[in-house]
Amino acid sequence: MRIGFGYDVHQLVKNRKLILGGVEIPHETGLLGHSDADVLVHAIMDSILGAMAMGDIGHHFPDTDDEYKDISSLSLLSRVKKMMDKNNYRIGNIDATIAAQRPKLSPFIHEMRKNISELLDTSIDNIGIKATTTESLGFEGEEKGISTYSACLLEKIEA
Repeated sequence: MRIGFGYDVHQLVKNRKLILGGVEIPHETGLLGHSDADVLVHAIMDSILGAMAMGDIGHHFPDTDDEYKDISSLSLLSRVKKMMDKNNYRIGNIDATIAAQRPKLSPFIHEMRKNISELLDTSIDNIGIKATTTESLGFEGEEKGISTYSACLLEKIEA
């Protein structure tokens, strides 16, 4: 078994969609980034890559490469899944926490879990996603950005 940790943060701005876990969430601002800026999926990818000791998403999908401009982060996660398959790993479980003052994310969490579990070919019970506010403290609390933390357990598949 291998454990990985991931973290990501993106700034909230006007005229961008807010996408978390592949779900478009109605909100007056969205996340700024080279891709769709899905901080949840980015943190999850970093935790998986970390567990495999394969660097981070910036190494594999640099924001200087136009191939990744406005790309869906779920598409990038599918590429990370192929790396897992190639190296004989499967998801043990993922536990992620999204820090955002607004909007309330609880109505969307099941769909996020479903998207990620299906893409990673694992039970939805292996994907934990929580949302929290920061009690109006810090950049998340001031609604300037959203951050996500992710821990991942990978299991080696015997060949």
